[in-house]
Amino acid sequence: MDKRKLGTSGPNVSAIGLGCMGMSGMYGPADRSESIATIHAALDAGITLLDTGDFYGMGHNEMLVREALASTNRANLQISVKFGALRDPRQGWSGYDCRPAAMKNFLGYSLQRLGVETIDIYRPARLDPSVPIEDTIGAMADMVKAGYVRHIGLSEVGSDTIRRAHATHPICDLQIEYSLISRGIERDILKTCRALGIGITAYGVLSRGLISGHWSKDRSAAQDFRHHNPRFQAENLDSNLALVEKLRAIAGEIGASPAQVAIAWVAAQGSDIVPVVGARRRDRLSEALGALEVKLTPAHLAALEKAFPPGAAAGARYPEAQLAHMDSEKPLRA
Repeated sequence: MDKRKLGTSGPNVSAIGLGCMGMSGMYGPADRSESIATIHAALDAGITLLDTGDFYGMGHNEMLVREALASTNRANLQISVKFGALRDPRQGWSGYDCRPAAMKNFLGYSLQRLGVETIDIYRPARLDPSVPIEDTIGAMADMVKAGYVRHIGLSEVGSDTIRRAHATHPICDLQIEYSLISRGIERDILKTCRALGIGITAYGVLSRGLISGHWSKDRSAAQDFRHHNPRFQAENLDSNLALVEKLRAIAGEIGASPAQVAIAWVAAQGSDIVPVVGARRRDRLSEALGALEVKLTPAHLAALEKAFPPGAAAGARYPEAQLAHMDSEKPLRA
């Protein structure tokens, strides 16, 4: 497994990471034993970066990761944890809290659930508009000094916030959605990160399965949040699945699956970018790992650019209510 460094201040991690969110009900029911087997298979394949959040399954995901890692050597692993999202007893969403005292509370619970003394990369899940980013990052820097956190990351924030956070304490990476049909990062955020020496961990590289080549109109699952996503709804879904057929045709010429080409495209956008795949089954993980063997030529990249220009997707990448909390989606300043 090749390695990529997360920014100038971060760790060396595997060239592809495993996102564990889907193992805790976000995409409908998940098989616990299969989830753990998938994490084990990822480690066996050389994946060292595991991504989770304290609100995934309301703590379930962190405890699942702990169980999966119970019999492994964690010396060369990196666990990335997001915090700050608030949920209620009905598993609804109640906004974000990134006050210093709240961060320390979230951190304490995560350390306990994961069974670790230090979290490798800790990051606010979203910007809390009521708390200056300097306050949140400054308190996190204290946790670095105290040995509870190794590196500080960010998630879904815009260039201004990135600069302010980085001026407070070195930021190793920005976690943000990036795929053939989610290219907003290219407007200015990617340039900002590169200027500051901040790496990118790209999630949603398959747009939550939409461009994997496996999604169809008749798929449905109770409590699968994708059915509230604009890109999976009505005419938007028809339009986006038509895009997938273009990807399927290009992938056929390359001799790979649509998912493998989509992942390889993200990885090809720079050595400072680490795709994070959300596989929750071993067969899907195996397919994703095959992307590491896909070599995209300039002709392949040109064909993909023509088929997937920026803005090609129908529908926003999140519902409007969630986009309102996303600093990364704010219009650029004049």
